[in-house]
Amino acid sequence: MDWPIIIVGATLFVAYANGANDNFKGVATLFGSGVADYRKALWWATAATLAGSLVAMVLATRLISVFQGKGLVPDELIQSPDFLASVILGAAITVIAATRIGMPISTTHGLTGALLGGGVVAVGFHLNVGTLFQSFFLPLLASPLIALASSFVLYPLLRAALHFAGVDRQTCVCIGNEVVPAIATPEGYALSNAWSPLRVIVDQETHCVQRLTGTLVGINVQKLIDYGHYFSAGAVSFARGLNDTPKIVALGIAAGALNLEWSVGFVAIVMAVGGLLNARKVAETVSKRITAMEPDQGFLANLVTSFLVIFASRWGMPVSTTHVSCGSLFGIGAVNGRAQWGVIRNILLAWVLTLPFAGVSAGLIYMLLSRLPAA
Repeated sequence: MDWPIIIVGATLFVAYANGANDNFKGVATLFGSGVADYRKALWWATAATLAGSLVAMVLATRLISVFQGKGLVPDELIQSPDFLASVILGAAITVIAATRIGMPISTTHGLTGALLGGGVVAVGFHLNVGTLFQSFFLPLLASPLIALASSFVLYPLLRAALHFAGVDRQTCVCIGNEVVPAIATPEGYALSNAWSPLRVIVDQETHCVQRLTGTLVGINVQKLIDYGHYFSAGAVSFARGLNDTPKIVALGIAAGALNLEWSVGFVAIVMAVGGLLNARKVAETVSKRITAMEPDQGFLANLVTSFLVIFASRWGMPVSTTHVSCGSLFGIGAVNGRAQWGVIRNILLAWVLTLPFAGVSAGLIYMLLSRLPAA
């Protein structure tokens, strides 16, 4: 069999699946809080992710050795093309299946499960449990909890700081392209502080717009938050490219089918295509269904996510951008009282199932490939 071609094709497949499931997560708060529409947010995510993927060639090479399975499975297995192909395909099938139903899962988690499942079928339970826990499970378990706690603690501090600076919230009603400050009456009408009152029925809470009023250093605070929100969303997407690209190319490099520079470029492009073509279902789940949010809340969630993922990438810790970004949103939903706990429960269930699904998929594929006659 032509293993290099198979492994390259499998690597590009998992890159496409990763882009479809993960590409929008960095900008989900832009779309969810109404700062940007879907298309504008998607293109911003694509550009920032491409930049992060290219920088990964320099800053995140430690993740390549981690996700080649070194220390987890025997070294001779890492050189086995049928094992490597089964791991890549097992992860890709898992991520693309979740994308089809609009469920945000982690490619990192899928690769971990595939390494584990393929390794068990190949060598039994002769795996390094210490490496499995320290290098894989611990970062994946801890990162969403840290993100949730950070958002839960930091948002009240941000709100208190804004209030101390004289910044208040103002409920508005959107009419066409105009955003009109308004006060809701008990009868369900909105009164404008403009030149004349408006008789407009106030919609559900999740459809109302709350904007910040006041200035800092002579600049409108809402504009500052919106600019910062774009920057933080770009930072999350950049961090995702920085953290995810090395994991995807790692196994292809181990097999000798890819070199670092070319593989990073191809993977970055295919990830972008996957996001542009198939991100919508996951985008709706992450942006709209986890929690309603205001722009400043989304801004803070992105700051937490980008900081944690960039820090982890720099130190070679394979955290999941999905887990971190969703953990930040869980924290925002908890603190603002608007979390959709049924949706969050389903997401957590999908995360639990990712590992065994990817492991079984990779194990079955390895059993098939290892029995095929050599070319």
